[in-house]
Amino acid sequence: MSLEEKALQLGHDAPALPRLGIPKYNWWNEGLHGVARAGIATVFPQAIGMAATWDVDRMRNTADVISTEFRAKYLERRHPDGGSDFYRGLTVWSPNLNIFRDPRWGRGQETYGEDPYLTGQIGTAFIRGLQGDDPKYFKTIATSKHFAVHSGPESNRHREDVYPSLHDLEDTYLPAFRTTVTEGKVASIMCVYNAVWGVPGCANAVLQEQYLRRAWGFQGYVVSDCGAAANIYRKDALHYTDTAPEGVAAGFENGMDLICGDYRNGMTTDPENIVAAVRAGHLSEATVDRSLQRLFEARIRLGLFDPQLPFANITAKDYDTPEHRAKSREMAEASMVLLKNQGNLLPFKSAPRTIAVIGPNADSFDTLVGNYYGTPSQPVTVLDGIRARYPNARILHAQGVGLIGPAEAPVPDSAFRGLRVQHYANRDLQGTPSATETATNAQVTWSGDRESSARWTGTLVAPETGEYRFRFSTENGYRVWIDNKLVVDEWGVGDAPSILAGSIRLKRGKSYAVRVEGFQRGARGQQQLLWSLPSANGDDAVAAAAQADVVIFAGGLSARIEGEEMKVQAKGFAGGDRTSLDLPEPQQKLLERVHATGKPVVLVLMNGSALSVNWADTNIPAIVEAWYPGGEGGHAVAGLLAGDYSPAGRLPVTFYTSADDLPAFDNYAMQGRTYRYFNGEVLYPFGHGLSYTRFTYGNARVSNKTIQADGSVTVSVDVTNSGAMDGDEVVQLYVAHPGKDGAAIRTLQGFERVHLKKGDTRTVRFALKDRQLSFVDPQGRRRISAGQVDLWVGGGQPVSRPGLAQAAGAATSFAISGEKLLPR
Repeated sequence: MSLEEKALQLGHDAPALPRLGIPKYNWWNEGLHGVARAGIATVFPQAIGMAATWDVDRMRNTADVISTEFRAKYLERRHPDGGSDFYRGLTVWSPNLNIFRDPRWGRGQETYGEDPYLTGQIGTAFIRGLQGDDPKYFKTIATSKHFAVHSGPESNRHREDVYPSLHDLEDTYLPAFRTTVTEGKVASIMCVYNAVWGVPGCANAVLQEQYLRRAWGFQGYVVSDCGAAANIYRKDALHYTDTAPEGVAAGFENGMDLICGDYRNGMTTDPENIVAAVRAGHLSEATVDRSLQRLFEARIRLGLFDPQLPFANITAKDYDTPEHRAKSREMAEASMVLLKNQGNLLPFKSAPRTIAVIGPNADSFDTLVGNYYGTPSQPVTVLDGIRARYPNARILHAQGVGLIGPAEAPVPDSAFRGLRVQHYANRDLQGTPSATETATNAQVTWSGDRESSARWTGTLVAPETGEYRFRFSTENGYRVWIDNKLVVDEWGVGDAPSILAGSIRLKRGKSYAVRVEGFQRGARGQQQLLWSLPSANGDDAVAAAAQADVVIFAGGLSARIEGEEMKVQAKGFAGGDRTSLDLPEPQQKLLERVHATGKPVVLVLMNGSALSVNWADTNIPAIVEAWYPGGEGGHAVAGLLAGDYSPAGRLPVTFYTSADDLPAFDNYAMQGRTYRYFNGEVLYPFGHGLSYTRFTYGNARVSNKTIQADGSVTVSVDVTNSGAMDGDEVVQLYVAHPGKDGAAIRTLQGFERVHLKKGDTRTVRFALKDRQLSFVDPQGRRRISAGQVDLWVGGGQPVSRPGLAQAAGAATSFAISGEKLLPR
């Protein structure tokens, strides 16, 4: 290859080189909880929900299904020469291993929670499922991201310079990455937007060379987060170097192998800067060749140059199958966490005759799928699931309220007059329309995997007098004009979902000129104009509740108000992150009104992060954490309410009583954060989750009461299902090193999800050795130290508060003699 050809191969959209028999390959593919952004696919629960299963076997099997669907999607649009396009390749930019250190972070939903051990084990299982176990070929390639020390705030992610202590780096921020490299054998790593200790993550030799390659033995390739390579030199970002060629040289010379450019900010993959860097002497061509070798080894191990593809049993139709959707439902059921069940309201003792299903998430597609998702062909909302589970009941539905404002509804056909739509084969409404036609509504079902845009013009007739709010439900940008006034402009960066709305006062019966513009990248379902009417005050939901035997209030958040660099104009939110952990105020007010009817209420929370539902914990008898439960999520919620299975999900994060209990969001020090370093009382602790049956623990014991620092110990406990229903229990092992400077309050070092029939007993064993016996001292050294080690084995942590009993469990201990320092 020429230098110019080499440079082109170092960007995420690598062009074909026909003379060398090299097909085009696009490295950018998303697979956080299913194949994302490639049209119809099986959508599993969001990552935080899958972590709530505490089930490594289920996680590996799920990732195996996802990798099958990636292969199918690749075959569906494979180029004749074997090439692939955007979101149609086999290199998967997942899992997200960042530690969810602060619940205010909008992208925490993408993670496996706040604990390094749980994250490492769940992440490794996901990677093994994605990459497969063939000795020669990768089924797909997984990517551990974002390396490293990255968890908000979103508003400053391109400029943030983080200075973690050596203790926190070794104790919190790196262990999960290390596990997925040393145990999971992950083949790809994604470097971060931010800087660490003054050096951009993608140019950070300490992280990428000293830790990743030398200490951990990583053999794969490192890809930049999208736009992160440009952050190295951008004046409005980290500005680590003065020029672009110097910036890309710093990246490649210090461990980065592949640049993902960011179309959202107009950034290229910098091939011209790579060439300029080599010619100016900033970057050696040998370094370029080293990166190319890593990248082509990956493509070869995917079988992309073989005359016959590996995994030949997979066809282009092997996605969104009934079997895969059944797996999604099982994962959703396993992820449900029963937070509260006063008076055993759940499961329902008999089928209610009248059920009111209300709240912003009751019939919401958005809250099924979270972010980074595919399109389920048969999405089942909570409302759908309850209707299916109780076909003979009278089901009353009223949204009552929106996520952060009044209830929204599609603008009906009857409100429009003389509507026309122009379609464009680009995102900017440029050039001659590809089609112009009359329309009955401002809505569209986007098709294909390319960028497209549309403009609707006509007249709108107001049915009421008062303030209206408008937005366009889409995955990308939109603008709405009413009466020639720009009511809302969310053309945006073009990737993050949005819920931004604009308001205008209209008069009943009056006609107004209306213009709606929107664009879309990829096929992601039907989009349409929404409005909030002046009369939307929640009275319909209260009236429905008053008629019901039981009320299901489906509330919480959605990935349209918590997520990645987004516009949210509401109290408690900022740029995709949150400033408050409370249930959004409009929902809280409606929940209180519904409760005042005197009818029993079940609060179903759908969200990707912790909520401080203190009022609900005091007043609402039953609370279910459903996360963003995937395409089959409504069936899983309905089955839990009916008692078709006993819930066994456990929290992978702490639910605090208030954000005021936490250090500043932009402070990356771990003291006062997560269950390991927070000393206060919490609403629901990490590891918490109730069941419909009862488990008891006994005969906790260790194989040796004293071990050497280089030895091991086996912890055993007898677990009995002493309740009246078969069910799963998540047995959790916590280790504490009392009196050791730098050691956490306690730390998870083992877990197993077991199924027990009623009356059965099982002995569960955990082997502790090496790093599981260690703690990190204040100087950042991981050590095994002489002294007593306290153990707790139970269905949660040994903590309680008024109104929340301590989880069942048993304690034991042993002693270590001698000292041992462990490597990085």
